[in-house]
Amino acid sequence: MANNNDNKMSREEAGRKGGEATAKNHDKEFYQEIGRKGGEATSESHGKEFYEEIGRKGGESRDNQNNK
Repeated sequence: MANNNDNKMSREEAGRKGGEATAKNHDKEFYQEIGRKGGEATSESHGKEFYEEIGRKGGESRDNQNNK
């Protein structure tokens, strides 16, 4: 674990510990709900063009993988 000289926890370690604690305290439904809320927020803040662009990029990436 990376600690600085003041014996304080690194951001990486704090994030890991927080994620582990959250996983212990919440179930599958919790993660489904926050995923749904995040998807709705993204949908409200980005338009149709945003989804078209990420879909196009995903298709290009997949096409590049298949042509190797």
